[in-house]
Amino acid sequence: MSLAIFDLDNTLIADDSDYLWGQFLVDQGIVNKELYENANIKFYEEYKKGTLNIVEFLHFSLHPLANNDAKQLYQWRDQFIQTIIKPILLKPAQALINHHRNKGDTLLVITATNRFVTEPIVNLYGIENLLATTPEFIDGKFTGRFNGIPCFQEGKVKLLEEWLKTSTETMQGSWFYSDSHNDLPLLKLVDNPVAVDPDEKLTLFARKNNWPIVSLRQDECPSKHFHK
Repeated sequence: MSLAIFDLDNTLIADDSDYLWGQFLVDQGIVNKELYENANIKFYEEYKKGTLNIVEFLHFSLHPLANNDAKQLYQWRDQFIQTIIKPILLKPAQALINHHRNKGDTLLVITATNRFVTEPIVNLYGIENLLATTPEFIDGKFTGRFNGIPCFQEGKVKLLEEWLKTSTETMQGSWFYSDSHNDLPLLKLVDNPVAVDPDEKLTLFARKNNWPIVSLRQDECPSKHFHK
């Protein structure tokens, strides 16, 4: 039994939930279309290039949470999950998750996208353990700030190390599945790194280091091709 870690965006789902949530806010008229949409695109491009200032982005992305009633936010989120997220869930991703579950592995999602957006998505896959950037919530309201450190790049490693201290899990035999070169710090840490529908930088790194490269956009679970 090992620890099986999964990235979320463009790994277990066929798009980026952080970006899609921002576009959902725009489409629903919840935020200023021109200002928010342009900034959302800019930050997403910076993420893909590896130049994203995560603190600056979080101030931007968490601001709408602070500007709206929590009950209303949860209603919008339910609509977002039903209309935007469910159509981009991936059957091979669920099959891969089930493969690890059947082996008795502990399942964990680690994502840079904040917990407000990602928790219900992870629940759809039946995964109980989630490490994500946590929006601050005080007296029934989101503040627009975040708790602790952002779950991004080296921050994913730090949060995982903290989580391991409170669990019985170890990194022995560990797996990590991700699409992004931003996750190289954690991919280098696990025993079994797997590049999933990887971006260009991660593709080159994976090939150089003989890491498995798989796709979850196909009709079957790829696990049989590289699991021992």
